[in-house]
Amino acid sequence: MVAGCADTAPNDLAPAGEATENQDQGLTDAYTQTKYPIVLCHGMAGFDSLFGVVDYFHGIESSLKSGGAKVYVTQVPAFASTEARGEALLQQIEDIVAISGKGKVNLIGHSHGGLDVRYVATVRPDLVASVTSVGSPHGGADLADMLRDNLTEGGFTEGVLSFFAGSLGTVLGLLSGSSNPQDAVSALESLTTEGTTAYNKTYGAGLPATWCGQGESMKNGIRYFSWSGTDAFTNVLDSSDYALKLSGLVYDDANDGLVGRCSSHLGVVIRDDYKMNHLDEVNQLFGVTAILATNPKSVFRAHANRLKGLGL
Repeated sequence: MVAGCADTAPNDLAPAGEATENQDQGLTDAYTQTKYPIVLCHGMAGFDSLFGVVDYFHGIESSLKSGGAKVYVTQVPAFASTEARGEALLQQIEDIVAISGKGKVNLIGHSHGGLDVRYVATVRPDLVASVTSVGSPHGGADLADMLRDNLTEGGFTEGVLSFFAGSLGTVLGLLSGSSNPQDAVSALESLTTEGTTAYNKTYGAGLPATWCGQGESMKNGIRYFSWSGTDAFTNVLDSSDYALKLSGLVYDDANDGLVGRCSSHLGVVIRDDYKMNHLDEVNQLFGVTAILATNPKSVFRAHANRLKGLGL
């Protein structure tokens, strides 16, 4: 879904925006100053920054940093299987841990990125202090099911999807300074109900035992959290809302336009009904979100403070 991280050189893994030391020591407080660095991971068709100007997590990195957090933004193939994205992410986490010297990280993944971070937590639990997913389809996405059901395996429609999505992923990678192989069909299959069911058998920590329930708050020493929105259309001035409203019609339950409410549950469910759509969850497009509703940046800041309170 739009929205977890590609191979980047160690120099590209410096904390986001850290050209000066926490803005020349100009911190207003220590509200978000967690013990371990916060790592933000994008989802399908995602990026870290386009042209060095447009950030995927719009304004969120700087908002977290203003309270003292060390923040790293990763980048994986825009379109690939969860395992492939997770492996690319793991390589970066190993570098981040080495660079930061903190031993562990707090992982936050949006959409497909929420599945990617679960891969890292399972394969290398020693590197992870907490896992948080934002609008992630842990139980699959109805839209992915519909698209997969209407593709002819090895046929023209599958080829068209693979070509255009792969091309988009390559372009996004080039614009953001990376070059990663793209596999749109595998990405789509990873987010179907069948695909996530298979994935969850191996990487199931934090998942609810019953549909729409809460998951384990801790597994293998790792804390698990999640939150999501359930309003596909939040602002008439945001052009992306119209597409999300349309895609949301595929779902039988409340959703953010791409992910159903219950499917987003992982660990401690902080909230699953924010007045946000799938892009609002990361403050896109360009901060145009619901008027008089919770600011996405505030949700990230509050969560950082939550992690801080837990000694993470």
